[in-house]
Amino acid sequence: MRKKWLLTLLLAGFVSVTAACGNTDESAENNNEAPETQEEAAPVNAEQPDMPEPDLDGIPDVVASVNGKDISKEDFESVYVNQFMQAAMQAQMFGEEVNQNELKEQMIESMIAQELLKQEADKSGHEASEEDINNTLEDLASQYGLGTSDEFLAALEEQGMDREEVISELALQVKVDKLIASETGEIEPTEAELKEFYELAVAQQAQMGGEDVEIPPFEELKDEIEKQVKLQKQTEVAQALVGKLREEADVTINL
Repeated sequence: MRKKWLLTLLLAGFVSVTAACGNTDESAENNNEAPETQEEAAPVNAEQPDMPEPDLDGIPDVVASVNGKDISKEDFESVYVNQFMQAAMQAQMFGEEVNQNELKEQMIESMIAQELLKQEADKSGHEASEEDINNTLEDLASQYGLGTSDEFLAALEEQGMDREEVISELALQVKVDKLIASETGEIEPTEAELKEFYELAVAQQAQMGGEDVEIPPFEELKDEIEKQVKLQKQTEVAQALVGKLREEADVTINL
């Protein structure tokens, strides 16, 4: 099967912005509960079970349709296998199993959300300049440790993607980023918001049994905290926009 790395990579990044949509409340609850330690979940000397296989039986040729645009079996499987392997490794650490039906639902909803944003970005007239695309390409190459932009493109070409296809996908992602930025507007977190974020992080660290871990003072982490707060606000805007577009869209899911 032809592997579409770029779609997988872009969706992985996109999931951090939109896929949390249905898990916000659950995550908040989990943040208030002390998680099990690794020793409790999976003793060091315990025999690790074999890594499970992704269940791809019965995946239809067209997994979903979004306003007449199909999400193919090939594209879905590329994304699902990648996400399943990550989920399976994490679950294995705690002696758990991945609920594949639930994961499939999450992945197709994420892909639908991405397609809705792409369509909206095209309608909104956002453009992707050559500079925008090159910057995004460099960021991806750096993020995934694939060297230079040319080396990144070469790695994708080895997986069956030609350069024009890569550039086309990147252009779409740039447009989506601009759409979300236009919806978000200028974000200037207040000092109170930044300190609240920091205090929550300190409390969570203590809850996880990390009282002995020295956390740098607020001023040292302020710039990084500001980035995280901005990302959080962008996520909220993206979630709201996806929800609105989803209500108005003609979506069919065949899973």
